[in-house]
Amino acid sequence: MDAFEKVRAKLETQPQEEYEIINAEIKHGGFVYYQEGCCLVRSKDEEADSDNYEVLFNLEELKLDQPFIDCIRVAPDEKYVAAKIRTEDSEASTCIIVKLSDQPAMEASFPNVSSFEWVKDEEDEDVLFYTFQRNLRCHDVYRATFGDNKRNERFYTEKDPSYFVFLYLTKDSRFLTINIMNKTTSEVWLIDGLSPWDPPVLIQKRIHGVLYYVEHRDDELYILTNVGEPTEFKLMRTAADTPAIMNWDLFFTMKRNTKVVDLDMFKDHCVLFLKHSNLLYVNVIGLADDSVRSLKLPPWACGFIMDTNSDPKNCPFQLCSPIRPPKYYTYKFAEGKLFEETGHEDPITKTSRVLRLEAKSKDGKLVPMTVFHKTDSEDLQKKPLLVHVYGAYGMDLKMNFRPERRVLVDDGWILAYCHVRGGGELGLQWHADGRLTKKLNGLADLEACIKTLHGQGFSQPSLTTLTAFSAGGVLVGALCNSSPELLRAVTLEAPFLDVLNTMMDTTLPLTLEELEEWGNPSSDEKHKNYIKRYCPYQNIKPQHYPSIHITAYENDERVPLKGIVNYTEKLKEAIMEHAKDPSEGYQTPNIILDIQPGGNHVIEDSHKKITAQIKFLYEELGLDSTSVFENLKKYLKF
Repeated sequence: MDAFEKVRAKLETQPQEEYEIINAEIKHGGFVYYQEGCCLVRSKDEEADSDNYEVLFNLEELKLDQPFIDCIRVAPDEKYVAAKIRTEDSEASTCIIVKLSDQPAMEASFPNVSSFEWVKDEEDEDVLFYTFQRNLRCHDVYRATFGDNKRNERFYTEKDPSYFVFLYLTKDSRFLTINIMNKTTSEVWLIDGLSPWDPPVLIQKRIHGVLYYVEHRDDELYILTNVGEPTEFKLMRTAADTPAIMNWDLFFTMKRNTKVVDLDMFKDHCVLFLKHSNLLYVNVIGLADDSVRSLKLPPWACGFIMDTNSDPKNCPFQLCSPIRPPKYYTYKFAEGKLFEETGHEDPITKTSRVLRLEAKSKDGKLVPMTVFHKTDSEDLQKKPLLVHVYGAYGMDLKMNFRPERRVLVDDGWILAYCHVRGGGELGLQWHADGRLTKKLNGLADLEACIKTLHGQGFSQPSLTTLTAFSAGGVLVGALCNSSPELLRAVTLEAPFLDVLNTMMDTTLPLTLEELEEWGNPSSDEKHKNYIKRYCPYQNIKPQHYPSIHITAYENDERVPLKGIVNYTEKLKEAIMEHAKDPSEGYQTPNIILDIQPGGNHVIEDSHKKITAQIKFLYEELGLDSTSVFENLKKYLKF
């Protein structure tokens, strides 16, 4: 039996819970490279959906626990392929380099690689550039060659610990960009793809508050940046040989309340993927005549999934929502039209509704919400409600397809996604209005959203639940302290709950990087006093609380377990104190801390976690979970 047949036999005897298959895929030349079972494989493009493939490397050789391929890059002439391997219980990674031949073999491996890209030098030798990550910090850039002329050298180190370094290869492979950035400022260096051993060229020295990203086409740089007023992203361009900021010419501006999700560059077009006022759009810019075609996408769509594409004639992408699996769309430049995947129509489009609502926060700001529920639901006030929130780092609330969310809607639940300030749904200013000494805006927004939902007939406090992960735990924990009467139950995963003590501990890996988001309580008394006003841990007091289920990870480097344990213990003490003098009908809330092994931060696909959270919500609300678990098993098995 070949290597894959051994893996297939092993998989067939393992429960799905124990082995999660996650696919990474990239097209290069006439081949598709991807993960099949526990192997890195490739097949001819036209045979990608068949079992006719070549095994390049068996991941089991690495002796890792349940490894999966996170990212794949193929060398320009297909002599080598590099793949980043991770496991579900750790953020650590290994980059393997496989030499492609009649008998593919691993040429080298590097630990703790974050980003990596191939270029070819003047002598047609493949050069791998990669960044090295230590304690979640990524400051060093290396370049390596293989074969008879092996070398591996570090050629750039970022000295400022608050910055992070990552690599990006322009769409035409002409330049490799070294991107150095923190939460509000960036700096980009260019490595010439034709002479990668030459010193990199600085585009523009970092300016506090200025972000920029770079693409290239026909000797021109296209720069997505927030420089100038308003401080939202705009598209500018300049000649590649005069890259400094004084030469940037304004090319395209976005409307207000617009988030730039992504940009893709083609031979004659630039495609912008946008979120405007909580709806998705694609703008196709003709680079020959500067024409702009704006396409409003279906209202059910909540998120983009970008497609790795080398076809200059088409721009493919996928649309998804929390309750609808991804669907393919393709914009064809020749026809100037958007085509959608044909075939079976998902029944969820007829059995559910998606609503775009707004809540008015206490300062008058309108906060967008996305709400899902069954079309035939009657008396929505008596239906259970699950509210989602994040509100940090300028990141959008995750709205990718999740089978457990689909099952909840099928079972009569209302799902509400609250796009509060601090997130990025309405652009850079939306983030700025919810960070540092404006973090309480996000809390006010969340409270306004839940009250608005109740006021418009969506559920009631005794049936309302709230969920968040990581930094979203700050707003959830703060709301549990300030307005616990709005909630019945809460689920949290790897939540950030002790902001003050964490941000005062500079020995933690991410504290210095996070100063732009939370402030510096060690040196700034104003920041310290402000954090004290909302920090979940600092504001626990004897009062009624909703029941709370927390999933934490034993060796999580991003959110230390110590802070979560301290929060849980303090919360239980406050609840016990309050229970000494209970009001009539008082029911002591359940506080559950589920500590999972491993060092990952958030494990989105963990069946064990999903099952535990849903079981907790149904028990707290006194609902029958028989049908939801039967349906959930079908999705998880699938």
